[in-house]
Amino acid sequence: MNSFFKTTSPILIFLLLFIVYSAFTTVNSNDEEWTSLFNGEDLSGWVIPEGDGGHWKVLDGVIDYDAMSQAEGAKDLWSEDSFGDFVLRLDWRITDTPFVNHNVPIILPDGSHKLNENGEPIRMSVPDSDSGIYVRGNSKSQINIWSWPVGSGEVYGYRMDPNMPPEVRSGVTPTIHADNHIGEWNTFEITMKGDRLTVELNGHLIIDNVQLPGVPESGPIALQHHGHKVDGEWASSPSLVQFRNIYVREL
Repeated sequence: MNSFFKTTSPILIFLLLFIVYSAFTTVNSNDEEWTSLFNGEDLSGWVIPEGDGGHWKVLDGVIDYDAMSQAEGAKDLWSEDSFGDFVLRLDWRITDTPFVNHNVPIILPDGSHKLNENGEPIRMSVPDSDSGIYVRGNSKSQINIWSWPVGSGEVYGYRMDPNMPPEVRSGVTPTIHADNHIGEWNTFEITMKGDRLTVELNGHLIIDNVQLPGVPESGPIALQHHGHKVDGEWASSPSLVQFRNIYVREL
């Protein structure tokens, strides 16, 4: 045995090994060059919709939205910076589902809707909330957050486009329902490289390197607004959501 280990106390050896391990992991972490898009205190780095009225806000260290923005135009929350190829990691959760959506389809693995005996889409009623992540500054390339049985992570704008090839429409349909329960936190890892999208939800690969034809080469990221009220009642699925731990790594 090496004389160093014979004459050195076990405690000192442990401390030296710990220091070496810590230095190694720190270097690896720094090499990844993750950039935080949310500081946990305010909405610095984000473009708040003009006239929002304080409905996009920071509450207890997370971005909280009540789906009641008073902005006249678009009500989504956009990043100030634009991104081309990147990996985006963030946590999200649906806080409530007060609206019952009576028009939720059964989505088949190829992205089509299951039909009844008359050739009409079968619809079901689901307590629903609806938000999403826009990438490359484009609402069509939205990674959905909602309560549908198909699960979050699908790209509705591409799945519903009849001009898209079958492999695209099936590719943007989640392979499994990977959402946690309502009120629990979920984690997205979204990768855009060229016109290819990969999505992991809670550690499950649900969208695997699918092509998004026509997606812009670069653009900001958005947290989506959805929903409105009529006579004080929700008339569509509201974005009752929270976000935290938002990091991006450019490729």
